Amino acid sequence: MVTIVDTLKDKARPRHPEKANNPENEIQRKPDWIRVRAPTSRGYFETRSIVKDNNLVTVCEEAGCPNIGECWDRKHASFMIMGEICTRACAFCNVITGKPNALDAQEPENVANAVRQMGLTHVVITSVDRDDLADGGARHFAEVIGAVRRVSPETTIEVLTPDFLRKDGALEIVVAAKPDVFNHNLETVASNYLTVRPGARYFHSMRLLQRVKEIDPAMFTKSGIMVGLGETRNEVLQLMDDLRSADVDFITIGQYLAPTRKHHKVMDYVTPDAFKSYETAAWSKGFLMVSATPLTRSSHHAGEDFQRLRAARAARQAEKARQP
Repeated sequence: MVTIVDTLKDKARPRHPEKANNPENEIQRKPDWIRVRAPTSRGYFETRSIVKDNNLVTVCEEAGCPNIGECWDRKHASFMIMGEICTRACAFCNVITGKPNALDAQEPENVANAVRQMGLTHVVITSVDRDDLADGGARHFAEVIGAVRRVSPETTIEVLTPDFLRKDGALEIVVAAKPDVFNHNLETVASNYLTVRPGARYFHSMRLLQRVKEIDPAMFTKSGIMVGLGETRNEVLQLMDDLRSADVDFITIGQYLAPTRKHHKVMDYVTPDAFKSYETAAWSKGFLMVSATPLTRSSHHAGEDFQRLRAARAARQAEKARQP
């Protein structure tokens, strides 16, 4: 298993000060279907070296992704821009909470160089929440996209953005930069927002995704959730309907894994059969692409999934063209 340690380079303060007084949840034994091996391959260490040499942060490390060994062995990494400190304090997240540092002006070029060195055909660029910035970091996203385009024009780009809550015009800046996929994760069902994602608003996030398609109908949109946070099946199905009403193309569903004992408790380990049922329901609702397994994460197999997503749209358009 991958072990997530709650530590910081600066030992003077805890990684999650807002959770310091939380009671410790009992550790539950993980079922066999979500067990993974610790990363030890040569490819993993080569990827880690490229990330460190370019002074970059990855969500793979910061969020404690269980798929890091598999992805990094294939030289696939998801870059987390604008630093490693987030202004939000979500109950599920392992990213550091606190006051962020100033933006790194060299980061766009550093990301582009890492993309080139890894030979990425598809890259995922995400970020911490930057509520401290007037545009939430939207211009920085656009600069990173532009740098990757200049250095590696054949690479397709997927962004996984924060919600830009109360940041008028921020979304439009990112969409104007023309990423191939715009992803914003809902993370959980509406009824959980006050406890799981208290700094966000469910219907704002849904409207954000809908607005992307209004600005650029050709842009692919994507969103993901975790299950095992106390949601009901009907709530997940309603969330799917809400996403389809917003014309979202791609949904990902994965198992929530608590980073530490002080994070939100894992309420349930959802079985592979239940994930299959969610997948079947999502396809029936008209999504172009669905990924629903215990180990599904937003950026896991993102490149392969993008190819399937593009092919699915082409097939649907061809089918519509044949209809009288």
